[in-house]
Amino acid sequence: MPRYTVHVRGEWLAVPCLSSTNTVEWLGKEAVRRYMKNKPDNGGFASVEEVKFYIRRCKGLGLLDLDDTVGDALEDNEFVEVVIEGDIMSPDFIPSQPEGVHLYSKYREPEQYISLDGNSLTTEDLVNLGKGLYKIKLSPEAEAKVKKSREVIERIVNEQTVVYGITTGFGKFARTVIPNSNLRELQVNLVRSHSAGVGKPLTPERTRMLLALRINVLAKGYSGISLETLKQVIEVFNASCLPYIPEKGTVGASGDLAPLSHLALGLIGEGKMWSPKSGWADAKYVLEAHGLKPITLKPKEGLALINGTQMITSLGCEAVERAGAIARQADIIAALTLEVLKGTTRAFDTDIHAVRPHRGQAEVAFRFRSLLDSDHHPSEIAESHRFCDRVQDAYTMRCCPQVHGIVNDTIAFVKDIITTEINSATDNPMVFAEREETISGGNFHGEYPAKALDYLAIGVHELAAISERRIERLCNPSLSELPAFLVTEGGLNSGFMIAHCTAAALVSENKALCHPSSVDSLSTSAATEDHVSMGGWAARKALRVIEHVEQVLAIELLAACQGIEFLRPLRTTTPLEKVYDLVRSVVRPWIKDRFMAPDIEAAHRLLVEQKASAGFWLVWEVAKPYIEKYRREHIPESRPISPTAFSLGSLRMSADDSQDHGHQNEL
Repeated sequence: MPRYTVHVRGEWLAVPCLSSTNTVEWLGKEAVRRYMKNKPDNGGFASVEEVKFYIRRCKGLGLLDLDDTVGDALEDNEFVEVVIEGDIMSPDFIPSQPEGVHLYSKYREPEQYISLDGNSLTTEDLVNLGKGLYKIKLSPEAEAKVKKSREVIERIVNEQTVVYGITTGFGKFARTVIPNSNLRELQVNLVRSHSAGVGKPLTPERTRMLLALRINVLAKGYSGISLETLKQVIEVFNASCLPYIPEKGTVGASGDLAPLSHLALGLIGEGKMWSPKSGWADAKYVLEAHGLKPITLKPKEGLALINGTQMITSLGCEAVERAGAIARQADIIAALTLEVLKGTTRAFDTDIHAVRPHRGQAEVAFRFRSLLDSDHHPSEIAESHRFCDRVQDAYTMRCCPQVHGIVNDTIAFVKDIITTEINSATDNPMVFAEREETISGGNFHGEYPAKALDYLAIGVHELAAISERRIERLCNPSLSELPAFLVTEGGLNSGFMIAHCTAAALVSENKALCHPSSVDSLSTSAATEDHVSMGGWAARKALRVIEHVEQVLAIELLAACQGIEFLRPLRTTTPLEKVYDLVRSVVRPWIKDRFMAPDIEAAHRLLVEQKASAGFWLVWEVAKPYIEKYRREHIPESRPISPTAFSLGSLRMSADDSQDHGHQNEL
């Protein structure tokens, strides 16, 4: 018998349907009838027949035709909403979907699994789990560790030993001993009271990352959760049932209590929950729709679910992966700008960087050579100014290896800290099964990821700061020798005038966002938690900084490609022509003024959209084969390079492999 979950005036009703030939209108009336039956005053209605309504899906908010049959219009156990016309209790819009819900219209349940053991998760793995590319299973070793740690908790409970968080209250109430008869209630009360976050909910991707990371930490076997409960959590993840988690409320010690409590609240069937099938609904209905039961917390399990740095760190994983992607592509975009502004490659000579051998600097210089080396990729633009009378370029071009380089090294440093953190036990108390005891400590303190993500924001911001100055050079005719603001008939057309202003505004905003949040601390919990990390804000603002960097570089990419138009019929190097062709596949040249924002968004997508099958960002995808071919030809085979590692091998190259296409006075 098909059944549907129907939302009427803030309540969810399960409505069975005896026949699939019943109409959608019948379903709405039956839901209203059941709603009225549960209200002492019939909900203010005299009869079902007088109620005028329309019905829409919770997933996608699509309106349904009342005359269609439920069998034709709906899937079994689909979530729908009855909106009563003119009724202030039935708003025209409910937050049924998170931002970007259109991306989930084609969601497919993954078939592949990632095995978690608490020790070997990578930042790339976690981002892919967030994208819904994998389900989760536990390794046999992890299962054994979880069982052993739970045995320690059971012994403590059975022997009525006084241990923080297991048989006592929390924070200021740590000295209050709780009777065994109230230990389960203690855990439920903990989750409910700590679910005090505010703000927008995390996106589905970020909620999946948070849930997956908490599972990985629990899999280490130091939290005391039962294997039964942990497997229930994994089932919720694999069904993509995602609790409502407000993004604000954590101070980053004792862990991310508020967001993780909202996560746990959904797991016990309370609060709101979202799935691709249901949209937002009461958690118990979403779980039921996927054949799952709410978790019943045992002693210590509430604390095990909410104590740790996983909010900071999961957002940090996304930040460091996006930062790495945009840093690679910043080199490509800057190289294209250098070509348009008729710059020289002499500043990227191997000997210059060999005497200041920072790894990031060497790698950036190498990428510039691989994209601009005229022996490998003849450039008609470069040939056109080989014997010009300029001596050297502005810092925004000449110093890219030094400026972009430290960004790369910063990302590598932060990634190392975040990778350690995602495979760390961050509970309190910690359960050590080998010693058969629990120990209270401070691994929940988020100072490590907080400081690292503040540093990441400061580092990555510089890509936008230097990019905005290159945009100025492209738009300023006294610096570029190109038409003002990269458009013909200036005055009638304004071209890239305000696109540059947008870049400047984003860079200025980043300057405020780069103030470290981790330099602040406020005492909480009646001074028992008297120093905190403020890591939640560090993570969220790092992501905002990175998004702004992506947008500024998207504007530079558009401006550089527009500059190419004024140098035609001359052509640049083969890899940069491929980048130009990619941009022109989504944005046509500017002949006269038009609506600019869609072009910026299209270029932005070329920098951030990822091909799930290949793992490449699109601009990077077209340039990478040329970079790697150049690497193979110039680095001895005896020194293999990891795809994610920076190359010091380029320092061993002779000066002969970096041919200048630049200014006469430097030849």
